[in-house]
Amino acid sequence: MTNVIKTCDVLIAGTGVAGVYSALNLNKNLKIILITKENLRDCNSYLAQGGISTVLNDDDIIPYIEDTIKAGNYKNNKKSVEILVKESKDNIKRLIDLHVPFDKNEDGSLSYTREGGHSTFRIAHVKDETGKYIMESLYKELETRTNIEVIEKCRLIDIIKKDKLCLGGICSFKDDTLEIHAKSTILATGGLGGLFTSTTNFPSLTGDGISIALKNNVAIQDINYLQLHPTVLYEKNSNGKRLLLSESLRGEGGIIRNLKGEEFVDSLKPRDIVSKAILKEISKTPDTPYVYLDLTHLDKNFLMKRFPFIYSECLSRGYIMDTDMLPISPAHHYAMGGIKVNINGETNLTNLYALGETACTGVHGNNRLASNSLLEGVVFAYRCAKKINEELYSHTVNYPTKEELIDFLKERVDENYAKLLNC
Repeated sequence: MTNVIKTCDVLIAGTGVAGVYSALNLNKNLKIILITKENLRDCNSYLAQGGISTVLNDDDIIPYIEDTIKAGNYKNNKKSVEILVKESKDNIKRLIDLHVPFDKNEDGSLSYTREGGHSTFRIAHVKDETGKYIMESLYKELETRTNIEVIEKCRLIDIIKKDKLCLGGICSFKDDTLEIHAKSTILATGGLGGLFTSTTNFPSLTGDGISIALKNNVAIQDINYLQLHPTVLYEKNSNGKRLLLSESLRGEGGIIRNLKGEEFVDSLKPRDIVSKAILKEISKTPDTPYVYLDLTHLDKNFLMKRFPFIYSECLSRGYIMDTDMLPISPAHHYAMGGIKVNINGETNLTNLYALGETACTGVHGNNRLASNSLLEGVVFAYRCAKKINEELYSHTVNYPTKEELIDFLKERVDENYAKLLNC
């Protein structure tokens, strides 16, 4: 095993929405290294189905804040929530500028859906694969950036720390130890669903960023705040990653029923309430550990057009959404807690930042409101990028051009060297 050293301005661990969006909003003259434990697209952001929330207008600011705090059982950081809501619209516009093809109405306006805990329709979406379409747009832009190097199959195993500074990361890459020295380091390594036997997450997401933070005495917050998703397809012999049935299915009219066909919970309540109700119902029939999501009253063409991915995935498993009730049970979905950060993604270790699910801004309280995860990723990633740009500006932006440097040297070197500069 050899020890390889690389240097950059900013090291980012994680290629989900928070990691990639932060990279794209950093100054283009910064040298950025973006690493991922597996392949570029192996991130939970890519799996997001329902959509990304946004404030509709000024009149919706207070209702949206209230919905988020109520869903979080009033344990949220209110300042973080206000930032999330008030800066949502600008970030949606940035995503549109990056060519994310959000679904639109006939008049060209954004089409919105509704999910549990929301008091109105405010969730922008691309069919039922919003995360995929957002990420593909970001990855396409990534390919145009010559200042960003992407390294796949590169696992961050520790940070480089000296005194109270983070100076980069230590990685395992192709049987070598790769040291990446960086002025700023961002942990955007995702959640920890891979630790659970029943999850909607990629199995590779095992809380690596949180583990590294614990090892280095970086502050952790609310790590006990874990969320079940109530509507995950039940498959008897499934283990590990399971098929998520988007909350927007309920937002568009889906109903949760027990084995007798009775509606026993308001399907549009926040996730923790719905999950608890389902688990209580399941406990009555331990030999049949599921209930149903009923979509049979919805039009087939609507379901196929609005939810093509889920329709196809259910069909491949023998279920027809418009004629069969779908067996469901809760599964681990999201971690609200993580590495403690401020509103710019800064940790208590200088030059170390954390974003996305691996971080805890306090925005979600102890129960995340549906479709606030992608939004949190972009809002705080943008703020973090701005902060790093400010921190590194004096070191990187004012370098002279080649021509300016030649002119500068000509005035100071002897005649022979001056001639060489003219060659």
